Amino acid sequence: MKPFKLTYDYRCPFAKNIHLHVVSALKGGHEIPVFFVPWTMSQGHRPEGAPDVWDDPAYDAAHQALLTSISVRDRQPEYFLAVHEALYRARHEEGRRLQDSAEIAGIIAPLGVNVADVADDIASRRPHQVLGNSFREMERYEVFGVPTFVSNEDATFVRFMRPPSGDPSESAEIIRSLVTLMEHNPDLNEFKHTRVPF
Repeated sequence: MKPFKLTYDYRCPFAKNIHLHVVSALKGGHEIPVFFVPWTMSQGHRPEGAPDVWDDPAYDAAHQALLTSISVRDRQPEYFLAVHEALYRARHEEGRRLQDSAEIAGIIAPLGVNVADVADDIASRRPHQVLGNSFREMERYEVFGVPTFVSNEDATFVRFMRPPSGDPSESAEIIRSLVTLMEHNPDLNEFKHTRVPF
């Protein structure tokens, strides 16, 4: 399996499923050559003529979880997988909005993260710039949502309905099969069940 990029925004439940499969596989010792790319759903919904959302402080609360993850990914990478999983579970299994820095600090501090460093990094607005750069990079692939895989200079949006079972090998096989399908079947443009099977 070749290295691939995978977009995320903690607000999307379908991104949660795929990303928890990736996390499960990686934590289980499987080699998954992934680079996590933050992407915001807010950019496409801003008013016409408004500034980009990463430059607009009005969106800072909505992006608090993303900005936190960017800081941890870049400056404390040994904690990224744990933080990534914790933020997805907090949002979609506990129903937390993740828009308050104190709330997020309470989630990530027990994992060992230096929350003061995260706060300083976000205050510098460096993670905002990273978010903007990541979004613009994905624009050349016409990415419209999360999770989107980018492999072989081609982007594929995936909606996977089932979260991990707890078996890292099963999660690794799911990710490998999806990436293999993308890499070897570029002519397959759309493959969608007409109804949710469960």
